[in-house]
Amino acid sequence: MICQGQSVYDSQSDFAISIKLIIERKLNEGLNENEIYDFLKNQYGQWISYDPEFNKKTFILWILPILLFLIGGAIIVRKFIVQKL
Repeated sequence: MICQGQSVYDSQSDFAISIKLIIERKLNEGLNENEIYDFLKNQYGQWISYDPEFNKKTFILWILPILLFLIGGAIIVRKFIVQKL
């Protein structure tokens, strides 16, 4: 879970405190970790997850760093090749 760039566990914001209370209540109701995650994702959406799932909506988040790394590597390699010629 995420709260302004921090995990809910680490954050002291009002939102994080309310989420901690919800988690405690759900644990007392007998829900397991996956059921609590599902409940919170249904209530607040995917953005609440500290590690977003890979799907159509988050595809660019996962692929962009790889593409930038490959493009940057290609540019560096090309510069070295041009300098040697």
